[in-house]
Order: sequence, then C-alpha cells, then structure tokens
Amino acid sequence: MEVASLIKVARGDEPAELLLKNARVVNVFSGEIEETGVAITHSRVVGLGNDYPAQRVVDLNGKYIAPGLIDAHVHVESAMVPPYEFARAVVPHGTTSVIIDPHEIANVLGVEGIEYMLEASKYTPFSVYVMVPSCVPATHLETNGGILRWPDLIRFKNDPWVIGLGEMMNYPGVLLRDQEVLDKLRAFFNRRIDGHAPGLTGRDLEAYVAAGIASDHECTNVEEAREKIRLGMRIMIREASNARNLQALLPVVNSKNARRILFVTDDRFPADLIDEGHIDNIVRTAIREGLDPITAIQIATLNAAEYFNLHDRGAISPGRRADLIIFDNFEKFTIEQVYRGGQLVARHGRVLPQDIPPRNLPVRNSMNVKWSKVDVRLPANGHKKLRAMGMIPDQIVTTQIVEDALIKNGLAVSDPSRDLLKVAVIERHQATGNVGIGFVRGLKLKRGAIGSSVAHDSHNIIVAGTNDDDLMTAARAIAAMQGGLVAVADGEVMARVPLPIAGLMSDQPLERVREQLDDLAEAARDLGSDLHAPFMALAFLALPVIPELKLTDKGLVDVNKFDFVPVFAD
Repeated sequence: MEVASLIKVARGDEPAELLLKNARVVNVFSGEIEETGVAITHSRVVGLGNDYPAQRVVDLNGKYIAPGLIDAHVHVESAMVPPYEFARAVVPHGTTSVIIDPHEIANVLGVEGIEYMLEASKYTPFSVYVMVPSCVPATHLETNGGILRWPDLIRFKNDPWVIGLGEMMNYPGVLLRDQEVLDKLRAFFNRRIDGHAPGLTGRDLEAYVAAGIASDHECTNVEEAREKIRLGMRIMIREASNARNLQALLPVVNSKNARRILFVTDDRFPADLIDEGHIDNIVRTAIREGLDPITAIQIATLNAAEYFNLHDRGAISPGRRADLIIFDNFEKFTIEQVYRGGQLVARHGRVLPQDIPPRNLPVRNSMNVKWSKVDVRLPANGHKKLRAMGMIPDQIVTTQIVEDALIKNGLAVSDPSRDLLKVAVIERHQATGNVGIGFVRGLKLKRGAIGSSVAHDSHNIIVAGTNDDDLMTAARAIAAMQGGLVAVADGEVMARVPLPIAGLMSDQPLERVREQLDDLAEAARDLGSDLHAPFMALAFLALPVIPELKLTDKGLVDVNKFDFVPVFAD
C-alpha cells in the first residue's frame, strides 16, 4: 500500500476497508490485552480503535485477536504432502507464516528440489519463507541424491522468499574448519544462519556460535538450553511428532529470557497436525503448563518475526501485515478465524476456497536401486556380540548398546523376543548397491517388517523387521511405488502410503494421506509396535548427526566419533 494512502486511513481521513471492533487485542509489545478494534486496509493494519470509519464492520463481541502464528523451523516434507496441502492442515490452526528448510527434498533432488518447493509454495494461503539447506549431503558418511555447494546456494540468496542458511548440522565441519562449510557460512554471513548442535557444550559450542550460527532446536534439557541462551543463541523449543521437547524445556523460560525463545514443529505427521494442531498446540500446551498466555503468544509471533527480520508481521500495530487469529479464550485456545493480509482465509477449522487452485508440478522418479547387489543377510563369521541402536521414547537420539547376537545358519538375524530387530538402509539415488546393516531395540515388532523412503536426511530406503525375507519385500514395494511407506508380513504388503514426489510427499489430498497413514499405523500395531510414530522413529535411525549410534547405506555410525564402527562388537 502506498504510504500516503496508509497515512490517510490511519488518521481517519479515509475509511478503512475493514474494522474488527469490540475485540480484546493481544499486544505482544507491551504484554497487555487492549479492549479495542483493529482497522485494516489492503493487507495492512492501519490503526487500533472501535471508532475508525470503515466500509465494512465486524463486531467480535469480546473475542480475542492475536497476531498470526509463525512456525520458526519446519520441514514440510515430513507432513508427506506438498506446501498447498500442508497449508490446508495448518492455516486453520492459526499459522500464517512458516520458515521452511527444504533439505529433505534437496537431499533427493538437489537444486531441483529447492526450486520445486519455492514454486509449489506460491499462491498458498500462508507465507512460506525458505532457509536454504546448508548440509546436502548432511555428512560424508552416506549417499544422497544431490550435492549443494556454496555457489549452488548463493544463487537463491536474492530470492525475496529466501531469508537465510538452514540448520548447520555439520557441527564437526564447523569446528574442524572444513573449507566447504566455511564457504557456506561466509556466503550467508549477513543473513540468519540456523543451528543444529545437540549436546554441544563448552569451547566447542563457543566456537560454533562464533561462526555466526544463531539458533538451535535440538536442546533436550534445561542445562543445555540455558548454556546456549547465555551465549546469545535463540532456543527453538520443538514439539514434533517424534521429538517432544516442550515440557522438558519450558522451565528454562522466564521473564528475562522469554524473548530468546521460539516455537517450532520441525517434523509433524498429518494425523498430529489434524488431531493436535500445529503451533497453536504448542501455545495451548505451554499455557496449560503454566506459561503466561501473552508470553506464549509472543514467543509464537513477535519473537520469530524479529529473529528472521520479518518486521512486517508478528504483532498487531499500524503498518504491519494484517495476519491475525481470532479465538474465544486462552484455556482452549481454539482458533475460530484466520486472516492473512487482511483477508479471511480460514474459519472454524477449514481453509476457505481460493480463486487459484493448487498446481501439480512434475517431479522426476527418484528411485534408482541396483537390486542385483542388494543383500540384507549378515554373515556372523564367528562373531557373537553386536552393536545396536537403543531408541529413547519421544526422542530422536539413540543409545549404543551391545547384545548377544542371535545366529542362525551362520547369519546374524533379528530376535523379536528381545526386541532386537535388523535394520537395513538401501541406497536409492545412484544405484551403488550400498546396503548398511545394523540392529535396533525399541521398535517392538513381533512379526513382519516396516519400511520407508523417508530416512533422514539422505532418504535412502530404510527397512526394519523380524526376518530378512520381509525386509526385502518391504524394500521392493517401496521402490515400486516410487517411494513411500509400507508394512509387510509373510511376504505380503499389509498397508502402504505411496509418496511419488521425491519419495517424500504424496500427490493425494491431505485427508486421503491421513487415511492411508491410519491404515499403516494399524498395520504396525498388528505387527506388535505400540510406538506413537513408529515410521518417524524409523526415519531418524538413519540420521548420522544425531547421537549416539545411527545407520546409513555405508554402515553403522558412531556419531560421537563421527566415524563408522563395525556392527559386531567382538
């Protein structure tokens, strides 16, 4: 809006387009609730007051108005739908802006993946800002589908929707001054650079912060979060489907440091988005746990906007975007209406129809497996002890445990009686034939196998189960769908979720994907797993930047040593 016209409307010399009157406005600057109205013209708030002249007036009868919610760090791909369908899930919950890091699809398709997400995010009912992926591949310990060096990333720097460099997972590369890592940090030195440094402390943490990395979403306890806050980092409190850190980290928040906190979802499955919500669920839970309601909303709005230099949003004040949510009370925090840029985009849990329909963008087949070299059998060769990944409930970190191997016909095999299951990661990008084999405790399958082409961050095929035949059945079924999730037993596919968009996202509506995932979850329960999100837990077993033991297509990785270790421990 031209500034002279904005001034006229703000002074009352010309009527606003819309007045939302008799509201209780949450002021995230002052910490107050003001009984007033909000005047809007074009996409902007022009002033506060019940007496503004306006072409259209809506009486809210005492309902609350707050700024639209902002997810400060999310991977849309983890919802298994493209941006438009993701918007249909989260906008009714009050999310009007998201900061995405498309490193999932970039690890599959490289630059093409970033371009896809930028294009697919256009004409959606929320604002999508991009932090370009800093670690593609995440490490040298795995095979992925694309390599992004600093010249590949800097080409996006002038895109108005690109605001910085995504989570720097390769903290060993930072500390060891890896030249390629340093080149990326230098290329984005004047932009926001997000962090990812679980457990990093002391001088190593100070060096990491000195490199210009300003946030972290991997804290799991108060002591870790407090140390990082003291060094100037923003702490992103994450409440994902599999990594739920909100209750553990809320005690760190106080009146003196609350402005250094952000809320993020990182990775959320469709069922959790639909049933629990998005950032609104974090705000609601935080209030229930005792956090001051205005502080909770401030964290979910103004804090994120200011951190990412999005100074046109995050608060209700003259000149800012009219991204607004309307709700009845703080206890339930149920979002009734959502405005984006002054336009009503969602009401009572549903996105309103748009003039511009979603577009189906073509994506190439990303499945390239050399099956003649794929073998999930593991000869024992006289060994009797093996290393295994120990899962921790509601966390993506694992422990490293040593167990007696179950040997049959000279092969190390799964032992479901001890919840010790074989895991295989099969390379699917470059037809190398690589197969990494390991074991895990915590999936709790009693029979059959589960598998996925969503395997952070390189997204090779990962399968886990009680026998080798079902592992192979699962792997072949995933490839046949051009990617997806499966549950199998006795050589038959029990349930499947096709993900033909890079092996990460469906081309079906969100509701259909949720139905397929519900069927898949039921199948996993039939196989014996009682985990809340067994497929997300499976996906993170392949992420070799999260301690302590993980598995890639190249082998078993001791993350603390950042090197391979043999699966046998004797």
